[in-house]
Amino acid sequence: MRTIITFIIIIIAAGNSFSQNDKHFNTKKGVAIDGYDPVSYFANTPKKGDESLSHTHNEVTYLFSTEENLQKFAKTPQKYIPEYGGWCAYAIGKSGKKVKVNPETYKIKGGKLYLFYNFNGYNTLNDWNKNEESLLKSASANWEKIAQ
Repeated sequence: MRTIITFIIIIIAAGNSFSQNDKHFNTKKGVAIDGYDPVSYFANTPKKGDESLSHTHNEVTYLFSTEENLQKFAKTPQKYIPEYGGWCAYAIGKSGKKVKVNPETYKIKGGKLYLFYNFNGYNTLNDWNKNEESLLKSASANWEKIAQ
């Protein structure tokens, strides 16, 4: 019951997380993933990016920890961009709502990056892992509706 109540509070608070720059991507002042380097996740070491190493793709700015990572991203951005616009994969799958994430709570599955809410003792990655295939299907269907 506590989990359900916490999740409802998260959903209500989600309205404050929307970017004014792009309604589909989770950005802070136009920067994705709270400034984390999207390529670094694929080496299992999420790192904060450097403002001097940035690349803008589809009006969203990504920061990088190395020039090499910036170049990898510039060649194939879709390989590294987080699924569901960088919003919590669990929330998109469970309710179709955009919920902020903790950029250090993530999962790589099938070569794709998924990010999760993990605050105040509630880590949605744990719930995602319990029912991943079903949530993945519903998240993809919900995201199609959201991204229209």
